[in-house]
Amino acid sequence: MDSKTIDSKLLARMFCAGAASLDAKKEWINSLNVFPVPDGDTGINMCMTIFSAVDEMKKTGARDMKAVSRAISSGSLRGARGNSGVILSQLIRGFARLIANYDVIDKLVLCEAMQKACDTAYKAVMKPKEGTILTVARGGADKALELSCDDSCDMDAYIDAIIAEMERVLERTPDMLPVLKQAGVVDAGGQGLVEILKGSRDAYRGKEIDYSVLSGDEAPEIPCVDLSDKKLDTDDIKFGYCTEFIINLNNEMSEDEEDAFRSFLNDLGDSIVLVAVNDIVKIHVHTNDPGLVLQKALSYGSLSRIKIDNMREEHEEKLIHDADRLAKEQADEQEARAHEREAVQSGADSESAGPETETVPMKAVGFIAVAVGDGLREVFTEYGADFIIEGGQTMNPSTQDMLDAIEMVNAETVFIFPNNKNIIMAANQAADMTKDRQVIVIPTTSIPQGITAIINYIEESGVENNRDALCEVISTVKTGEVTYAVRDTRIDDLDIKKGDFMGLGDSGLLSAGKDMTEVASDMVAAMVDADSSFICIYYGEEISEEDANALAGILTERHPECEVEVQPGGQPVYYYIISVE
Repeated sequence: MDSKTIDSKLLARMFCAGAASLDAKKEWINSLNVFPVPDGDTGINMCMTIFSAVDEMKKTGARDMKAVSRAISSGSLRGARGNSGVILSQLIRGFARLIANYDVIDKLVLCEAMQKACDTAYKAVMKPKEGTILTVARGGADKALELSCDDSCDMDAYIDAIIAEMERVLERTPDMLPVLKQAGVVDAGGQGLVEILKGSRDAYRGKEIDYSVLSGDEAPEIPCVDLSDKKLDTDDIKFGYCTEFIINLNNEMSEDEEDAFRSFLNDLGDSIVLVAVNDIVKIHVHTNDPGLVLQKALSYGSLSRIKIDNMREEHEEKLIHDADRLAKEQADEQEARAHEREAVQSGADSESAGPETETVPMKAVGFIAVAVGDGLREVFTEYGADFIIEGGQTMNPSTQDMLDAIEMVNAETVFIFPNNKNIIMAANQAADMTKDRQVIVIPTTSIPQGITAIINYIEESGVENNRDALCEVISTVKTGEVTYAVRDTRIDDLDIKKGDFMGLGDSGLLSAGKDMTEVASDMVAAMVDADSSFICIYYGEEISEEDANALAGILTERHPECEVEVQPGGQPVYYYIISVE
């Protein structure tokens, strides 16, 4: 390749080729996903994020670098699914911000863009453990900087050297993250990033790429689940309060001010996430003194959506699932949802055409919940949910899905219950991007937490009081989920074979074995304590009512101090979702 620069059209081809390369390897990348448990969908999650960016770029064209950069930044942000999808979108966002200032990309611009990509992503997720996608990205950026002024290294060799260094860092990830070494794999997110760049290199060199996977109706609908990269610091928690809020800036925050505030947060805590978007700043920090954090934040502007939770109640949700089995289900559900929206819009259009149409006034408060399964949808609807987003652990809704749902709810304030740890960041991004109404994300990490939250909403208390009360009440709900292992693995020094049943609680693996009922019973026993008084069983699509009632009988006998209730959930993946309160 003789070219020393990359123009907007070539960059667009490279970006599409990177997406196609990732898609071709997604199942392999899924199989690498073992941290913290073998979720098996990191490749899928990254695909959906980058596909959204490609779709946006196809709409706007590649007429100049600004258009390309704006499209890939906006598209990836809106399409980000799960926490690692958000992190990938931040890498893309940082890269796009830099290249938007140039007509073509040469070695120096590429170097600067890679530095900016890493800086942006690292600012979104502070203190990650070594051995993740960020480590691999930083390795490439460091190599780009090292060779940027080497005149003997042309663009072709430059790209080769960057990718080779990222592959070298990737091979070292098992030495940085023990769970990877234990499973004998490299980091899944890092591998996905390398595959994107390798595909981009092919397009740069003029290789013919099969873009059919990215073309309209041929693009596959894929269920999304993601390992929660944002929670890479949940081991050995030292700080007691998870503190989240938004700063509505009085004046635009400079990069120096961002760095200073980040340093201040770093002195007071860990697990820091700071994302500045236009005139707002989203903050997440684990600290022992949330009061000091809020006081400092007030010097930059007014605060909203303040949430303070006990960090020790917010451990990583872990699960095992079979993604392939659910791919068709999500495609069917998404198609049905699209038809439903078309029907609603058609009805709205026909009504608006009538001479006696009246505008329906917005109600004060509306509710959105994420759930899958007829029984669970019915429960949320019964308790007042205005819109159910079809999704969950194996089908993480995107930021755009959240924005679409918000538009469907005719309310001045909209509460969102994500009901899964991996969906919270996408919900928060949607809230940040909504300007015409207030959107409040209650960080529910499970279906039982979401149900408890919507039940406990008290209209007379007002929005702000309810927000604080709901954030507090969900911390009293313990959740256990029974699923099965899709591969041999080792968790908490326990060897688990493919097909074994697993009981996963808020803080990790609670039970495992060959007998599902025994695993479920042992899981509940690990959750029940002296304050427990209520157990609710939501049984999944593969469980009969008779089997669920039989389990309820065992739990009643084993925990006579607790009332036991059985509800049909109809959920996939989990045989049982069980709450203890």
